[in-house]
This record gives sequence, C-alpha cells and structure tokens, in this order.
Amino acid sequence: MEYTKNNSHNNILGIESSCDDTSAAVLVNGNICSNVVASQKVHEEFGGVVPEWASRKHQQNILPTVKSALSKANLSLQDIDAIACTQGPGLVGSLLVGHTFVKGLSMSLGIPFVNVNHLDAHVLAHFIDGEIPSLPFLCLLVSGGHTQIVLVKENYQMKVLGKTMDDAAGEAFDKAGKMMGLSYPSGPQIDELAKTGNPNAFKFNKPNVGGLDYSFSGMKTSILYFLQKEVKKNPNFIDENIQDLCASIQYTIVSYLLSNLKRAIKETGVNSIGIAGGVAANSELRDSLIKLADNTDSKAYIPKFEYCTDNAAMIAFAGKIKLEQKQFGTLTDVCYTRK
Repeated sequence: MEYTKNNSHNNILGIESSCDDTSAAVLVNGNICSNVVASQKVHEEFGGVVPEWASRKHQQNILPTVKSALSKANLSLQDIDAIACTQGPGLVGSLLVGHTFVKGLSMSLGIPFVNVNHLDAHVLAHFIDGEIPSLPFLCLLVSGGHTQIVLVKENYQMKVLGKTMDDAAGEAFDKAGKMMGLSYPSGPQIDELAKTGNPNAFKFNKPNVGGLDYSFSGMKTSILYFLQKEVKKNPNFIDENIQDLCASIQYTIVSYLLSNLKRAIKETGVNSIGIAGGVAANSELRDSLIKLADNTDSKAYIPKFEYCTDNAAMIAFAGKIKLEQKQFGTLTDVCYTRK
C-alpha cells in the first residue's frame, strides 16, 4: 500500500475498540491533545458485555467519537499524518469495527496506519506524560480479561514473566460482586464499600501455581462456597456484612497480585515498578503498590485514571513508537482475540 501524503507522523489519531468502549485520541508532537471515550451502559443489566451489542454500538459511536477528538484537538482529518488502532486482543466484532474503519480512513487519506497490541498499550500508558519510569521496568497489568507481569526493556521491548492460567483479576472482582448482588461492573463498588470494611474479617484461598503465574478460578470458587454456606445459616449474611466482605475479598485479590510482583522484583533485580489496566484504578491496589515499593527500595509509578481503563491515548502513544520503527499495517492484517 502506497501513501500519497508526505508525512512526518507529527499528528497521530488513535482509535480503541477492543471491548465496549469506543475511544479516539489525538497525539500532536508526542503530546495528548484529546482523549474521548464513549462508554456503553447497555450491558449493565446483563452482568457482562454482550459482544454483538458491543460491536453494533461501536458502529454508532466511532464516527462521532473521532469527530469529537479532532474538534477538541483543533484539527481536521486532513491534518492527521498517521493512524493507530487496536488490533487485539479483544472481542472480534468490536475489533473489526475499529480496524476496518481505520483501514478505510488510511486509504482515503493516503496516510499510514499501525496495529497496536491492546495489552502493550496499557503498559506503555506509563510513558505518555507525567513522571516517566526508568527502564528496565516491571509492570503488573491487571484488567477484566488479562493479568500479567511484564518486563519492559530498552526500546520498549516487552517480555511476559507471568500471567493468569485461567481467569483474570478483574473478572474475579466482577464475579465476586455478582455473587453479593452488586451490579456490573462490580470492581468500583467493591472498592468503595471496602473503605469502611475490615479486610481481615474473612479469609479466602490464595492459589499457589508456582513461578510468577496466577490463577483466580479457585479463589472465585472459595468465595462462592463461603457465601453459600453463610447465607444458608443466615439469609441476611451478605447484606449485614457487605463492607467487611468487600474489604476481605479486595485484600485477598490485591495481596495475591502483589505477592508475585514482589517475587519478580527479587528475581529480576528491577526496582522500577508500576500497575496498568482497568483494575489499576483500584485504590487498594494503588496504595499497596506504593507500600511494596517502600518495602523493596523500589520506585512506584501509577498512571492517571484516564489512562487505566480502555482509552485511545495509550493506543496513539504506542502507535507513535511503531511508526518510528516503520512497522506499518497492511490491508491484509487481521484482528486477534487472545495474546
């Protein structure tokens, strides 16, 4: 594919559509000038994302979201030099909406596009602005679909040191919330309720799978069996203990996440650490990361809230790196659902 526009890649449009948030951002000379996110509320009553509805909502939202991002950056499409979009992992229907939109836009404008890995972009959100981590850098990536410990080396080269063998930490939060009758997504509600609860009120199993990998399926089962047992004895058990339950569940998940990160610090000798992904917005996880850094003579880095959840700013920044390396996308590229 040949590009008719002679561009220096100063103005980059980023597009994110991996799940149920449609986002567009504009990066100008390395600075984020806009970051617009259109969220979908339609999934809340079903306790999770409905893939077909998500893709249809992306089709409705993507054009106005891009227009809004350009307007906030005081630019037009003709000012854009390159486009970055999420190739995966994610929901295939949602990814296809963004990916095909970007291919068409690239052809019509005569500018290049680059494919971005959604998980890599979450990690790279640390390098957008603010205090930039030194390299090498250890990042605990925690989201609704993925849990990984990633080592970032020079030139932003990444190596996954550990990952979940089954479910993700974010899913554990949401499923635990559903067991307690909380609405979707449950993570933010658990975080808020936990602030007035006792984290040591109840004990739940922490899996030990060896190495730096994680497993959350057994933890979810232990929470379910515990709640069923207590509710059988007292039908009002959950309502009467909701704050303590949330605090105990949150403490169990967070302490389990950081136990492996602590081990990774010891094994690698890297003392620059951070968190990324949607669960990185959790207040207990953020506070506990700072405590871990203090106890291990490390430096903790925490991204801004708007860069934790799915957003196009991180896609645009990751795209900038790929553009500098001339890793252009092609019309035959396909989306992928897993990494």
